[in-house]
Amino acid sequence: MTGNHRDKTITRRRAIAVTGGTVAAGGLTVAGYRSAFADDATTADATASASAISTGSECMTLTTSVTEGPYYLDGALVRKNITEGKSGVPLTLRLTVVDATDGCTPVPGAAVEIWHCDAWGYYSGYTTANPGGSAPAESEDGSTADDRTYLRGYQIANGNGVVKFETIFPGWYTPRTCHIHVKVHTGGAKEDGTYEGGKVNHTGQFFFDDTVAEEIFTLEPYSRHSGSYTTLDNDMVYDGGGASSGLLTLEAVHKKDPSKGYKGFLTLGIDPDAESTGAGSGGGGGTPPNDAPTGTAPSDAPTGSASPSASASS
Repeated sequence: MTGNHRDKTITRRRAIAVTGGTVAAGGLTVAGYRSAFADDATTADATASASAISTGSECMTLTTSVTEGPYYLDGALVRKNITEGKSGVPLTLRLTVVDATDGCTPVPGAAVEIWHCDAWGYYSGYTTANPGGSAPAESEDGSTADDRTYLRGYQIANGNGVVKFETIFPGWYTPRTCHIHVKVHTGGAKEDGTYEGGKVNHTGQFFFDDTVAEEIFTLEPYSRHSGSYTTLDNDMVYDGGGASSGLLTLEAVHKKDPSKGYKGFLTLGIDPDAESTGAGSGGGGGTPPNDAPTGTAPSDAPTGSASPSASASS
């Protein structure tokens, strides 16, 4: 993709749902979709979904465990909305965590942690890292976002293994394709607005169809970042495995207006007894600046009782 963009402005923000569909054989994709939305369904529907999953012949785990990348920070807040006022196309990630070793049964209490860049390719905590191409400085976005915490957060899975995040479609940075980082934790607990203890069962990334991503990048504010976008085929991390490698299934809220946002689904099959170090087997994720943080949140990073823009929420 080059810097030739159509100038469109996002006219309205709307929360939407993106969730899981990485359960495999015997029609389990449909069951995974229903399970992911079970918190909006009737009890009977949720029970039927769980039954369909548990009786399937196979449960496909997310096969690609990849590096956490250079932009991870400890101490993310437990909250549903992680935008903090950052502008972009609305995206609600709606994910279902299941036990891939036990018939894809839900994993209630699992903590799903995500983090990603803003519309111009900047991560909180690393706002001076050049995203490549030509982009305004992160400070020019005009938002009230805390530059140590935006677009990072945890959610704790409900009884159906479901979590939901309200965020924006991420931008891009050289040399990576558009993506969201994810860790799945178990055995810990919410404490002081964040998640403490336990272990990481999976470290991975979510990916987006090139056609959808490139259309979104013609919109404001994304279009102010010009340069060469890395497609899925050329990405150093995505291995072409589709949903099992973290490729989200997306559905436009309004087919003729991508600025309204997207919904989709993905089921995260994990082994609750496994532990992921975050080293992964995939590529890196770009190189942060020399003066960037190195994996620990700033000592004065907000907690759950901090400023409204960074406060913890359900």
